[in-house]
Amino acid sequence: MGEIEDAIERAGQEGFTRPPPKTLQGRISYLMRQLGSARAVAAEIGVTADSVNRYRRGARKHPRPDVAAKIDTAVRSRWQPQVRKRRQRQAATTGGITVETRARFGYTAPVGSTDDGRFRRLTVNLPAPYARRLFDAHDAGAGEQQMQNIIAEGFKDIYFQDGGSRATGISDVAISEIDYLDLGY
Repeated sequence: MGEIEDAIERAGQEGFTRPPPKTLQGRISYLMRQLGSARAVAAEIGVTADSVNRYRRGARKHPRPDVAAKIDTAVRSRWQPQVRKRRQRQAATTGGITVETRARFGYTAPVGSTDDGRFRRLTVNLPAPYARRLFDAHDAGAGEQQMQNIIAEGFKDIYFQDGGSRATGISDVAISEIDYLDLGY
């Protein structure tokens, strides 16, 4: 997963209304309900179907740390999908998203101004249309570069050009070398 996809996943998890199951048996049972069989759960977390059944029965209580991390990731990625969708729908229609990042920003500008990319730490509230485009691209399976372009366009309009009131000569903004990126909605 890319940086933006991870940020969307983390932001979705912040809105959980109930915590995911805490016990190993509860997590495995949840995955069994979601995926349908021990074999499917085993393929997801990288163990045998017999191990999955032992975890579910309680015969094996402590998976290896890498397997425990895969179980946690699998549960969290499937937990409360309606809550995530509702929050995304709200951000895409009225609320917008907040993007906090530290990355190299470069832009195309008129002759006589510096357009060399430089690192900036920015926190910008992007309006709902950008949130909608970002979520639609994510749901359609867009690549990291396409999602970066959507965020860069939002930064150009909101941060660099301030809604069209300044720096109107900037025609293109590019994001590269992302140190971190967090989304809030």
